[in-house]
Amino acid sequence: MTALVLDGVAFGESPRWHDGRLWFADWLAHEIVAVSPAAEREVVFRADFPTMPMCFDFLDGQPVIVSSSDGLLLRLSESGLTTHADLGGTGFNEIVTTRAGGCYVNGGGFDLMAGEPYRPGAILFVNPAGEVRRVAEDIAFGNGMALTPDGSTLIVAESYANRLTAFSVLPDGSLTDRRVWADLGEGVPDGIALDASGAVWVSDVPHRSCTRVREGGEVLEKLTFDRGCFACALSDDTLYVVVQEWRGLDGVGEAAERTGQILAHPVSVGRA
Repeated sequence: MTALVLDGVAFGESPRWHDGRLWFADWLAHEIVAVSPAAEREVVFRADFPTMPMCFDFLDGQPVIVSSSDGLLLRLSESGLTTHADLGGTGFNEIVTTRAGGCYVNGGGFDLMAGEPYRPGAILFVNPAGEVRRVAEDIAFGNGMALTPDGSTLIVAESYANRLTAFSVLPDGSLTDRRVWADLGEGVPDGIALDASGAVWVSDVPHRSCTRVREGGEVLEKLTFDRGCFACALSDDTLYVVVQEWRGLDGVGEAAERTGQILAHPVSVGRA
């Protein structure tokens, strides 16, 4: 049974399971929040820069944060924020880190929040020294990303192409062998989470769902909600989903309504 963990979120995104807690970014509250399975909430970071979007992952145990409006990748430590890399532009979206200390960052190619017309985006690779390279082009609004545990495959949600796309990862972080990992039909993938069996949970805002699919597109399980599902993350035994009402871009600034929730659903197959 799906249970409510946290209510009153302004605009939740980018959930990550880390050190026994679920961390997520609340874009409209300008915060990164950590919440325990017992719903104990802590504001870990409060941004003083525009935060639409503000996604993050963990590198060497520390959060690395995409400041999309500034085109910067920032590291958060006890001493504060430092710039890890200049991404060279704006409109960046999601991030996933590698065990070797690298980061993949994708971008839509246009600023959705500013109402710019669609342009295909790219995936950047940031090496441990903070050097940036473009490693994939023509990404149809890149969204959630996941790396297989051995680091050999990167899976990317292409929201505007209704599919999950996979790349083989080369030792230097380059991407090759682009292929369709799963055709989702009318599905609109947002955040994703890879489980230990190799299946992927896919969030979908317009269809208010989170669906578990295997490579090739077979649907294994589907959860539905009363509001849009923006992102998901796995612990060892629980799927956490971030849901909220979506009224289009004109409704994004309505932080006072705080329709966002963090929900927990028990699963038999945990995180990869």
